[in-house]
Amino acid sequence: MKAIVGVICDTNDLFRVDFPEVGRNLCREVSVITTEELLQKYPGMSAKERENAYLKEHKTALIMKIGGKLSNGEPHDGRAPDYDDWELNGDILFYNEVLGRAFEISSMGIRVDEESLARQLKLAGCEDRRELPFHKMLLAGELPLTIGGGIGQSRLCMLLMGCAHIGEVQASIWDKDTLEGCKAAGIRLL
Repeated sequence: MKAIVGVICDTNDLFRVDFPEVGRNLCREVSVITTEELLQKYPGMSAKERENAYLKEHKTALIMKIGGKLSNGEPHDGRAPDYDDWELNGDILFYNEVLGRAFEISSMGIRVDEESLARQLKLAGCEDRRELPFHKMLLAGELPLTIGGGIGQSRLCMLLMGCAHIGEVQASIWDKDTLEGCKAAGIRLL
């Protein structure tokens, strides 16, 4: 995680040499916190408000243990019960000064094994999925254990270039309201 943040910051530093007008001030120090710790720190806020408050203070963070219900009975964020182990995953976020909020760049984790899949399917009320081919094979121990994750390329470009809308870094088809709203805000979409 620190290596990933380091590479992002190194890239930003190189970017700022050639394009100082668009480079960002990114923090290399990564603060690590669990979703339950976030809830305890900011009990009166929604999950997104907690992320925003924490990242405004710490600038770069790894938020861990996403998916399961917290002590308030609600999950921090929706995660499929048959993907990451909710106890062994995390998101890397930076504080995005342009948007004034926390901004997820990467999500990663240890994938479910037999035990975590069975537990999470039960907790999510999805035990009928046990009969699906992948689930059957994993529960029977027939599949290798894996990890995974990724970096959102368009989100990373947005962060490094100081963009307010993903349409500034990737071409897509936008609805009329989005087109009009961006035009009124001076945002040029590709």
